[in-house]
Amino acid sequence: MSTSRSVIVCGGGIVGLCTAHYLAKGGFAVTVIERNAEGADSCAQGSAGYVSPSHVEPISAPGMVWQGLKWMTSSRSPFYIKPRLDPELMRWGWLFARNCTEEHRRRAAPVLAQHCLESRKLFVELAAQTGNSFEFEAQGLFNLCKTPEKLAAYEKGLAALANSVGVEAKILTPQQVAQLEPGARMDIAGAVYFPIDAHISPRKFIPAMVALLQQQGVKFHWATSVYGWRSEGGRVTGVSTSAGELTADEYVLATGSWAPETIRDLGLRLPMQAGKGYSLTIERPRFNLKKPMILSERRVAVTPMGDTLRFGGTMEIAGHVDRVRPERIEQIKAAAQIYFPEMSAADFNGVQPWFGYRPVSPDGMPYIGRFARQANLTAACGHAMLGITLAPITGHVVSELLAGKKPSVDLLLTSPDRFG
Repeated sequence: MSTSRSVIVCGGGIVGLCTAHYLAKGGFAVTVIERNAEGADSCAQGSAGYVSPSHVEPISAPGMVWQGLKWMTSSRSPFYIKPRLDPELMRWGWLFARNCTEEHRRRAAPVLAQHCLESRKLFVELAAQTGNSFEFEAQGLFNLCKTPEKLAAYEKGLAALANSVGVEAKILTPQQVAQLEPGARMDIAGAVYFPIDAHISPRKFIPAMVALLQQQGVKFHWATSVYGWRSEGGRVTGVSTSAGELTADEYVLATGSWAPETIRDLGLRLPMQAGKGYSLTIERPRFNLKKPMILSERRVAVTPMGDTLRFGGTMEIAGHVDRVRPERIEQIKAAAQIYFPEMSAADFNGVQPWFGYRPVSPDGMPYIGRFARQANLTAACGHAMLGITLAPITGHVVSELLAGKKPSVDLLLTSPDRFG
């Protein structure tokens, strides 16, 4: 099959840029459409920056229905769903509940592990190609546990699951954690350590990829909105944008949490909710941490990035509402002080909160693959908290699909048509 065909990638976030890279590398003529201006914020730029093979458990895990129902009553909880009369939210919630099973967890874990491990390899290659301008660091990841009960639960649950699918997990005492990370005193019962995990600087990754794509001859339409589509005979024939109608042989949907509304006029449905996450980045912190960590009971991520320290977390299913909930920011600050006794609220003085929208599918699996009803439209979205982790492998496998090659990873659970 000829690889001189043209492709339009809708979405210039991390997934869209990685997809454009591998398509261009495969010989396709690539154009990227992005709703924001060049250099504008995206849903990943203020994220924890994790490259996380450790994240082998889907968000729709056993027990999450009851846990979610308890958390729903408090806007301070790690996972908050704002109750509202929204048919799409109700359908998403029903599908989410259906997938919170041990069977789904068992099927999803090896697929996620395969995708994450392959993607990590691609990050190493991208770092070499770009002179590691986005600060890829293979420091591993701690899941810090405040209580012995949480540590025991993780040993039997998350650690055992990860080890069973080829992702090494170690149970460490507080003393062992301190030996590996002496940068700050921690009040913990222990930790699960994932040596394979890594992290990047998301704000540096996007410009690094844009520069690489420009070298590859990729064209960009920045500050360009998608208004609708033209299709005929089960194929997309054009996309209407604020820059006029654009046409190509193939089209890729990589618009993140806006994907469902992007393709609505094609009669296609993607169950997805925008999961708002927050972060606080301390400039020149008092603590010299080297390794990323998750404050497990509070579900807060901590990432050292150059001369900054980022605290991020929470999942707020409340739609695209550009409003900061102060109580959720306070929960992140409180979590930091619980695990790091030498920290105080003063460490966050002057820090402005950031938020972004994660694209969350009801089964915790991304949408990667062709749409049956539009044969030349391919999904590359719905990665939830794994957008950075899975961006390279998503782009790589999309390029394989469009070139007519056998996918190098299992796509059995990622079809965009799996919910009908």
